[in-house]
Amino acid sequence: MRQKSYDNSPSLYLIPTPVGNMEDITLRSIHTLKKVDLLLCEDTRVTAELLHKLDIKKKLIHSDDHNEDSLKEMVLSKLQEGLNIGLVTDRGTPIISDPGYKIVEFVSRNGFNIISLPGPTAFVPALTMSGIHPAPFLFYGFLNSKESKRVKELESLKKLPYTIILYEAPHRIHDMLKSLLQVFGNRKIALCREISKKYEEAIRGTVEEVLEIADTLKGEMVVVVEGNLEQEDFSTMTILEHINLYLEDGMTEKEAIKKVAVERGIPKSVVYKEYHIDN
Repeated sequence: MRQKSYDNSPSLYLIPTPVGNMEDITLRSIHTLKKVDLLLCEDTRVTAELLHKLDIKKKLIHSDDHNEDSLKEMVLSKLQEGLNIGLVTDRGTPIISDPGYKIVEFVSRNGFNIISLPGPTAFVPALTMSGIHPAPFLFYGFLNSKESKRVKELESLKKLPYTIILYEAPHRIHDMLKSLLQVFGNRKIALCREISKKYEEAIRGTVEEVLEIADTLKGEMVVVVEGNLEQEDFSTMTILEHINLYLEDGMTEKEAIKKVAVERGIPKSVVYKEYHIDN
């Protein structure tokens, strides 16, 4: 399905709001907040405060992970009536570790435009100030709050050579860093907190070094983690052993075959044939 965003048809606008500093809001975001007929928002109190500062009055509808499913039909009917709808979260760009995806998917599937405005988000400043190689990177967001599930998630990430970006709340940062040290080892990281606010701070060091002061830190946090820089030697493994290594990590057969082909620099068809001959 092709979308021509600016055909003047009724649309759902994803509007970024400041992560901390009010001066980060864009002129386009302000214009769009004025333009839309109603606003879906994560917390009506937070959005009402923002609109008050901008001298904008707008109908607000609470929308979060718990009620998105029940709002989808209402949103679609409003668009069918010719209204434009805005979607904001408390801070930053909607959908980035915030609610909104279910409504966006439903609206786009029903043929209406989704227009996402560029603007504030926490992970980009964290990445660029981290001092860690910026590309390629993987944005992961929040790890699971339960230790066993968090460790399993980290196990699936530990071999990736990409810089990894995580979000974390202050009351969970110590436990998360302990899990990170356990699974990833003592890698280079940057913990960036209170981005764009008065007490913005970037703490660069190893996991162990940052862990020493983690209990003293406050505010919303972004953790930028160095990728796995160790080049594994697969020359001593058979193709079958190599594939089984990833199957044990939870990959599907198709994913494992593709990864092995890339790492060995051989065609997927060769890996597939060898795997099925041995099995």
